[in-house]
Amino acid sequence: MSNFFTNNINHIKNLSRDEFESLYEFSQILNSATRQDSLIEDAIDIVIKVINAERGLFVKYDETNDTFSIITARKISNESITDLHEFSSGILQKVIKEKKPLLYHDVMSDPHLSQFESVQIQRIKSLIGVPIFRDGNVWGVIVADSQLDRREFTEENLLFLSFFSNLVSLALDRIIKIEKLEIENQILLNKLQSFVDIPEMIGNSPVIRSLSQILYKVALTDATVLITGESGTGKEIAAQAIHRLSRRNDKPFLAQFCGSIPDTLLESELFGYKKGAFTGANSDKQGLLEAADGGTFFLDEIADISSALQAKLLRVLENREIIRLGDVKVKKVDARIIAATNKDLQTMVKEGAFREDLYYRLNVFPIRIPPLRERRSDIPILTSYFVKKISKRETPIDTSAIKKLESYYWPGNIRQLINVIQRALILCDTNKIYAEHIILEDAQDLENFSGTLREFEIILLKKRLDEFNGNRTLTAKSLDVSVRWIQLKLKELGIQ
Repeated sequence: MSNFFTNNINHIKNLSRDEFESLYEFSQILNSATRQDSLIEDAIDIVIKVINAERGLFVKYDETNDTFSIITARKISNESITDLHEFSSGILQKVIKEKKPLLYHDVMSDPHLSQFESVQIQRIKSLIGVPIFRDGNVWGVIVADSQLDRREFTEENLLFLSFFSNLVSLALDRIIKIEKLEIENQILLNKLQSFVDIPEMIGNSPVIRSLSQILYKVALTDATVLITGESGTGKEIAAQAIHRLSRRNDKPFLAQFCGSIPDTLLESELFGYKKGAFTGANSDKQGLLEAADGGTFFLDEIADISSALQAKLLRVLENREIIRLGDVKVKKVDARIIAATNKDLQTMVKEGAFREDLYYRLNVFPIRIPPLRERRSDIPILTSYFVKKISKRETPIDTSAIKKLESYYWPGNIRQLINVIQRALILCDTNKIYAEHIILEDAQDLENFSGTLREFEIILLKKRLDEFNGNRTLTAKSLDVSVRWIQLKLKELGIQ
């Protein structure tokens, strides 16, 4: 580039004020480009404008195969050209060979150019070719030509376009480096999603690895998420992870448990109320949805809310609007909604117990948290983690204790495991946890059971149904049988 300026210093001094201003304007246009395609389209428009050409072409040159490929080409009327044969490959080769801008005032009278078939077919009179460099090599070529007007195909404009090609080369180099960094960043992000653990989500099992990747991906969006899974699997931990990994992580994460709460109390907590809305409303109160503006709001056990509240929550999801109790003023809220349930919402929709439109609004991106029995390989890691967290020290765990934990079906999942570990630490009077320190609730009763198989089935089935609040789907999953089997067995055993 320095040689270019040295060799053309006299011409540079003679550039007119208008030409300098045009160069400045064009440099701003090129610097504002953030993608190769926008840069190249701007470049073609500028060349056509400067020399009043009728056609413009920008090709990329493959030095290894000595071939050209169209990036963009069009006429002054903005009509696109897709066939490279409409332009002379011989002229492109001359620009590559000379490695400098070339100008031809009268192509048809030049014996070296008029022989090219495309020149004859298109009846080209004037032509200019400008190489675009990157890392010292010709990266591409700009060609502009005209069948009619030759007035702007001058030496002055050739010099002007030489400056311009250098600006394009600099802008192109910047954009290619940025695009390369973006690709590398995306690759690193994908690797991060594959290998970096989410805090509090302990485990190396395939299902947990897959879950971590899903949480990373959905966290990058603002999609509404519905988290399903049995009680104690860690649905709120998953919701918190989505918030921490999202662009909203500097805003509040608020949660509301929706089960076993009176309608009026839950509504006032969610939407807030205006002074005088009811007895005891002595001042205005901001609701949790409003307080979570800009952040994330987590609704736990969403299946337990009433039909009236379902309708109000639907308005929030559809319009991002709330109305406080006793108020008429609509307030806009920008809170990402994450809901969770341990119930089968699809079945509830079919039975008319849950609004179908709300279900589809919540179920934009469903995530299922696997129960502990589906990730038994994580039990040793989880046990060591919770032992250290609860006791604040390293406590060895005997193999017999681990085997006992791994063989259990864990209806209460992680929450139950934590309780079992807390009991084991209390019972442990040595520096090591053994199998006898692991008390697994109903397991001990079943181990000492001496009745008939029918009596055993009745006891086990009743226990599981009690653990899952009568939910036959979850009971079937815990026993690794079908829901149909549960229904038939209940009928057979005469259990209501």
